[in-house]
Amino acid sequence: MATQDDDHGNKGSDRIKDSAQQIWLAGLGAFAKMQQEGSKAFEALVKDGAGMQKKTQQAAEETLAQAQTRMAGFASEFGTKAAGQWGKLENIFEERVARALEKLGIPSAAEHAALQARVAALEAELQRRQGKPTATTARTASRKTAGRSAAPAAATKKTVRRGTKAG
Repeated sequence: MATQDDDHGNKGSDRIKDSAQQIWLAGLGAFAKMQQEGSKAFEALVKDGAGMQKKTQQAAEETLAQAQTRMAGFASEFGTKAAGQWGKLENIFEERVARALEKLGIPSAAEHAALQARVAALEAELQRRQGKPTATTARTASRKTAGRSAAPAAATKKTVRRGTKAG
């Protein structure tokens, strides 16, 4: 039995030696082939590498362009929202200022304009009842008479002032 194990062990080690010898010879063959075709293989590898670099660079540029487009969209959207928020803030500020002025008893621009129109209408009505020309008519007359009716116009203004203070 010992002889069978030795024969079996020798056969296994012979197989391993043969496999190692074949691997070694394959490596030497590859080395010899590379020496023969080395420059061709090197040039082919450089060409493949350049092609791969070009593809990678194009993919990176496309990704960068997409990112830039998305960021521009985000910036535009943010600007629109910020402008809308600024408009709301402006409206809130205007409303608060108007309320504060109202509490202080200061008339609004619309109320002020309405009061001016009302005063002008009352002045016109007062001058019509007194039979005197209105301020516009007095100015036209003063230009025609070269200063003769300037004094009545000044007297009319004094009368109006007294009338508005008492009213």
